Amino acid sequence: MLRIVCVSDTHANHRKTVIPDGDLLLHAGDLTGHGRLEDVEDFDRWLGTLPHRHKVVIAGNHDFCFQEQGAEARARITNAVYLEDEMVKIAGVTIYGSPWQPWFGGWAFNLQRGPELATVWSKIPASTDILLTHGPPEGILDRNRRGDCCGCRDLLHRVLEIRPRLHVFGHIHEAAGRTDIDGTTFLNASTQLGHGTAVVVEWPGLVE
Repeated sequence: MLRIVCVSDTHANHRKTVIPDGDLLLHAGDLTGHGRLEDVEDFDRWLGTLPHRHKVVIAGNHDFCFQEQGAEARARITNAVYLEDEMVKIAGVTIYGSPWQPWFGGWAFNLQRGPELATVWSKIPASTDILLTHGPPEGILDRNRRGDCCGCRDLLHRVLEIRPRLHVFGHIHEAAGRTDIDGTTFLNASTQLGHGTAVVVEWPGLVE
């Protein structure tokens, strides 16, 4: 059994986040407050203290340094695999990670809805077991405090097409939660700015 620990939107408050033990740690972005390299360094040091054998992270809309100083930011992640429109296979599981989300006030990794985002999501391989994105798909755990749906329609279409077993995301803090649809577990793993507990998913079918 593979014990997967999922978290997102810690916003440089990672040391205040409760992280249960597990085999695989997934962080769905917004690991920094405002994209400082110093925050990335501290985040990586914290990752190094965690016991999980495997760790995978992506950036989010607050993580400007990964977009503007990509090489420098990536070099500071030494205790996890960083994915940016990339795939990795861990413990027999294929994981694809992408930081993009619909335009959100000109923050990092923003793209316009429509063809730009559809092109990004078309890169997600059909063989993906776990999809890790910063933003949610449209209509699934994506409502903000005003009740607006903030997710991406083109991401939803791609997810329904390839049907990963698990889709982990964050971005919309107030929509944190879990739902299962047609064989895919959707998990908004946001914490309230780091003040919270990561979510554990266990799958008997996924073994080391």
